[in-house]
Amino acid sequence: MHLSTVETVLEYQVEAATHFCFNIEAARWPTQTIASECLAVSSGVDLHHFIDEGRGNRFFRFDAPPGPLLVNYRAQVQVQPQRVAGDLPEEPVGRLPDEVFQYLLPTRYCESDLLARTAQELFGREPAGIARVRRIVQWIREQIAYRPGSTTTTTTAQDVLAQRAGVCRDFAHLGITLCRALNIPARIVVGYVWFDEPPQDFHAVFEAWLGGRWVLFDPTGMAPVDRLVRIGTGSDAKDVAFSTFFGTVTMTRMAVNVQEHEPRAAPGGAVQLAA
Repeated sequence: MHLSTVETVLEYQVEAATHFCFNIEAARWPTQTIASECLAVSSGVDLHHFIDEGRGNRFFRFDAPPGPLLVNYRAQVQVQPQRVAGDLPEEPVGRLPDEVFQYLLPTRYCESDLLARTAQELFGREPAGIARVRRIVQWIREQIAYRPGSTTTTTTAQDVLAQRAGVCRDFAHLGITLCRALNIPARIVVGYVWFDEPPQDFHAVFEAWLGGRWVLFDPTGMAPVDRLVRIGTGSDAKDVAFSTFFGTVTMTRMAVNVQEHEPRAAPGGAVQLAA
């Protein structure tokens, strides 16, 4: 079990009355437990919370008046790593659960229909199963340069393949797209995780449906996926944006901090933070 303290600080200058929707809270998910959390938003706003059932994504919305806006979220989250067998098979499309089937379809950022031929040429002869997905991950890591600022919010998997550069969400989109093009359901996951290269930020990975379960992969290789504190899960980035707003706004500050701790047993079976 891994224990992490995560924090997000977001500051905006709201130019005109604006409606915001945020997805920065740790998800309600079977493999993680929220030990404690605190959400603070500038006074004078009325928060509305809701959960994307089935995905565990937690959202809050509000109307903000003109002026400065501060959003601060802090939590301690225990993550339970999952064992992954080395021989997980791909599942025939006809046997996919209904809730998984949607993750085979092309989406705005993941044009699996347009990259079907490329996927077949690159990976069609690879042994089916988790080994093929790992080969996709390895290929992306070798062929795509991690380059901050090289893409925008409209960059798609096809764009990333053409320019051979991107950031974590672009790596995830390309992995998802190549998997779907091979009839392997895949989806994006964003969360908090500590990694070596500063500054800390939200991190995007993907998971593929193999052997009747979801398995996480990180094509960037920047962080161990079994330590990821999950925030959002979706078809692509449009489902997991940390902030969506409708109005005129300027972001003035963004800070993401992740600290990892080794949990230790306490009397009565509780968990404490190691000093």
